[in-house]
Amino acid sequence: MIKAQQQKQVSPHIGFIGAGRVAKGLAWGMAQSGQQVVATASRSPGSAQELAARIAGCRAAANAQDVVDVCDLVFVTVPDDAIAAVAAGLKWRKGVSVIHCSGASELAALAPAALAGASVGGFHPLQLFADPEVALAGLPGCTIAIEADAPLRQQLEQLAQALRCRCIHLPPGCRARYHAAAHYAAGFVITLLNEAVGLWQTFGIEREDTIRALLPLLRGTAASVERSGLAQGLAGTYSRGDLGTLEKHLADLGGLSADALHLYCELGLRSIPLGLERGAFDEQRAELMRALLLRALKT
Repeated sequence: MIKAQQQKQVSPHIGFIGAGRVAKGLAWGMAQSGQQVVATASRSPGSAQELAARIAGCRAAANAQDVVDVCDLVFVTVPDDAIAAVAAGLKWRKGVSVIHCSGASELAALAPAALAGASVGGFHPLQLFADPEVALAGLPGCTIAIEADAPLRQQLEQLAQALRCRCIHLPPGCRARYHAAAHYAAGFVITLLNEAVGLWQTFGIEREDTIRALLPLLRGTAASVERSGLAQGLAGTYSRGDLGTLEKHLADLGGLSADALHLYCELGLRSIPLGLERGAFDEQRAELMRALLLRALKT
């Protein structure tokens, strides 16, 4: 059972509508940081009960309206496509704040609550929630993207600080772009690893062996960027301007498949500016690399 820490001041009553992986990770983290998470509701009663069971003083409510009626901060942690319908189906009031945790959905999805006098905001943790236990352990140090007007903005900042998270602030209208960009550091990394798996399978290395071999490389890359930044953290062919290796890559992939070759070329073209910034080669060599990659893209 998670025991809330003593608070110097009375913290708001927090509730969750939706009790899936995001809700569990956030609710358990908030409770550990001393926040009063008092109610949750879900289409799956079992999920609501599982979330509530680990938080002292929290109950699985009979329905979502019960959560709204007893809470000051209501987190809507349902799938993105359901946020607007949930907001439209509940009776809101002045003095309550409703916050969604979607990265891509604008606050307009909460318009029915705003029209009823509630404050609305966004609170999106840049964290993977495939497993709520892993997400809970990884919350400290992660960044939370906040969008809200004062005073809710300050309240959400304080909540993020209690979770030991960093904050960034999103202006209206940019959430889809923000969310799409985050895929490059998360889901698309897995997609690229899957591409590597496919390439290694062509010469007989199995999926699990490929993943085991490449994960330390991925961890080292992340550590290098954290320590030195993007350009100085870059390693490999594009950090050195190695034309000979580049030609070998293009020749081999060109004989394998057009798709593999074209993906490599697109990524290579976007790597050259980082190599230039790193200072490992000059513009003349960069132009030679671009020419090789552009020629290969036309094949």
